[in-house]
Amino acid sequence: REIKMRKLDSTKVWPLKSEQLLRIEDHDFALRPGFGGSPIPVGIDVQVESIDSISEVDMDFTMTLYLRHYWKDERLSFRSNKNKSMTFDGRLIEKIWVPDVFFVHSKRSFIHDTTVENVMLRVYPDGNVLFSLRITVSAMCFMDFSRFPLDTQNCSLELESYAYNEDDLMLYWKHGNKSLSTDEHISLSQFFVEEFSASSGLAFYSSTGWYNRLFINFALRRHIFFFVLQSYFPAMLMVMLSWVSFWIDRRAVPARVSLGITTVLTMSTIMTGVSASMPQVSYIKAVDVYLWISFLFVFLSVIEYAAVNYLTTIEERKQLKKRGKASGMYSIDAVQAMAFDGCFHDTDVDMDLTAFSDGCEENESRARAASVSNVDTTRIKRKRSLKGNVGRIILQNNHVIDTYSRIIFPSVYIVFNFFYWGLYI
Repeated sequence: REIKMRKLDSTKVWPLKSEQLLRIEDHDFALRPGFGGSPIPVGIDVQVESIDSISEVDMDFTMTLYLRHYWKDERLSFRSNKNKSMTFDGRLIEKIWVPDVFFVHSKRSFIHDTTVENVMLRVYPDGNVLFSLRITVSAMCFMDFSRFPLDTQNCSLELESYAYNEDDLMLYWKHGNKSLSTDEHISLSQFFVEEFSASSGLAFYSSTGWYNRLFINFALRRHIFFFVLQSYFPAMLMVMLSWVSFWIDRRAVPARVSLGITTVLTMSTIMTGVSASMPQVSYIKAVDVYLWISFLFVFLSVIEYAAVNYLTTIEERKQLKKRGKASGMYSIDAVQAMAFDGCFHDTDVDMDLTAFSDGCEENESRARAASVSNVDTTRIKRKRSLKGNVGRIILQNNHVIDTYSRIIFPSVYIVFNFFYWGLYI
């Protein structure tokens, strides 16, 4: 029985033998290697597995990476005939000294623990140690949205020792610029990952001194096609739709007013949708410039018609005053006459004030279900002339402001687009 029990318990004794081989109980691992001497060099290399998300609202990013530490601790050296290393999991970490590297400006971070904690410790006979972790970290990225959505964001993940300053611990990239490697298939929905680079520097704290700091830098260039479809293209269509009112007869008040109000409200909706998905920054973004200028064009098209309608009314009243008032019917101003007759009679059209009077009488007689043959003949001739010269009459019945607006508004908007895209792209 004693022999069988020893055979069964031999597997349980193996961790104790490894600890005895490393002589863990013979040393105080609360102190760093070489305590009291020169700072211990700790090499770092990183393999980025994925960039999980980029949040403009929270101004942060989430990254999953493999973080590896390299240092030498002669207290862990052991004899080995085959000169092979020993590999351990996370259970030995609590019993030896490891670097206390943390992520500066991190919000959340954790070590993966499925199916067991993703930690590896490898010890070589000469005391060299490899300590590897699989970590997901969310860290701040100070973004500048002044060129949004035509922007490029530069973010960095910073590593630093928490307790040991440069007098005790020296962090460095193990293989220089080659210490940072990435997965070839890293992709994001809104960004192109342009480059990854590694750099180093120093950080000073007034109470504790200088610390070595390592940087994982990467540049993100935003996909613009999504914003072209969702913001820029609809804004362009609304601006061009507002120009349609310049080609509508100036007496068609309901058509032109409703078109102007509709385009203004649609532009407001587009602007609200873009602002809702962005942080409330105190400066103007590139998309704000474009949308506000587009909104201004739509608003000015409404103001343009208000000016046209006002000047048309003044002009008609002046013409009525010059011709005099032959009867009580002429005392009705041009706006009221349009309401009765349904059309406007300019002096340029082959119709004088007498024809206008005849047209109004015709409407009155039609309301009484009586018709006069000579008036009907005049109306038929007028219809034939209108059908043959529709284009000419439309041009003549538009105010000079409409004529200039058809040229000025598109020209200025094209120039604005040329400078906008040239400046930001």
